[in-house]
Amino acid sequence: MKKFISVLLLSVLILTLTGCEASTKKEISFADAGWDSIKFHNAVAGTIINELYGHTWTEISGSTTVVHEGLIKGEIDIHMEVWTDNIATYDDDLKNDRLKELGVNFDDNYQGIYVPRYVIEGDAERGIEASAPDLKTVWDLKKYPEIFPDDDNKDMGRIYGGIPGWEIDRILENKFYFNNLDENFIYFRPGSDAALSAAITSAYEKGQPIAAYYWEPTWLLGKYDMVLLEDNPFNPDTYQNGETELPAVRVTVGMSNDFAKDNQELIDFLSKYRTSSALTSEALAYMQDTGSDYVEAAKWFMSEHPELLDQWLNTKDAKKIKDSLNK
Repeated sequence: MKKFISVLLLSVLILTLTGCEASTKKEISFADAGWDSIKFHNAVAGTIINELYGHTWTEISGSTTVVHEGLIKGEIDIHMEVWTDNIATYDDDLKNDRLKELGVNFDDNYQGIYVPRYVIEGDAERGIEASAPDLKTVWDLKKYPEIFPDDDNKDMGRIYGGIPGWEIDRILENKFYFNNLDENFIYFRPGSDAALSAAITSAYEKGQPIAAYYWEPTWLLGKYDMVLLEDNPFNPDTYQNGETELPAVRVTVGMSNDFAKDNQELIDFLSKYRTSSALTSEALAYMQDTGSDYVEAAKWFMSEHPELLDQWLNTKDAKKIKDSLNK
């Protein structure tokens, strides 16, 4: 009888311990606001968290405002790309402790008018000579309308502007007139993001000049060597009138208050999580070239940049991730 009770108690103990261990495993929800870079960063953080702690992860999709509200309500645990300037209530939400801001993912997300580098410097390997060697600023474009001819009016140059309906379209049009580019240029609106990227891709692959609006981080600027034309220094009072360069945005990593209560190890990791637009664009370009999914791209990215693991994690955990990648 005593032996039976001992076996029974041992079985109960094993089940209890197993249950405790299982209860520590979680499914973590990441915000998915719909663009490639946030899905990539979700995959990087999710892969690390799964390997180190055994937690699974999922994504909850929605617009910028919807996923932000989900973070505040605790319906979403982690937001890897909070574009703070695009959320009207963000500063007030932080001030009133409605969420945790863990750190800055990147803040070098530039945008404006780009030209291929070969337009300014040439490309000996491709046999391309510089066609606008003195082109440095947006207003310098006025000297080169023949380099960027409009398809319908060869006597005028063409600048590819913003997508109709985007706020940036209005700002770029203001910039176009502020710099008197209307004297010898046409401001051309592509019908969609796909049409804009197709125009840039086609020109670049053919080695032709093009002046076009684009932004970082994107696969296109990770794949092609483009130069952002200089502008007047940023002024928050006049940039919307097209008078200065466009601002970069603090893109932060956020966590819900509920999730932060019992996940100090993830706070420690994500508080150190920092990348850049250039690094993110590099990963997106890899996906574009190879057809890899986000998790495959995340593993490739960490293998290419093991120094980031050393920055984000303690020595033991960084080694564990590196070993898993090498397998």
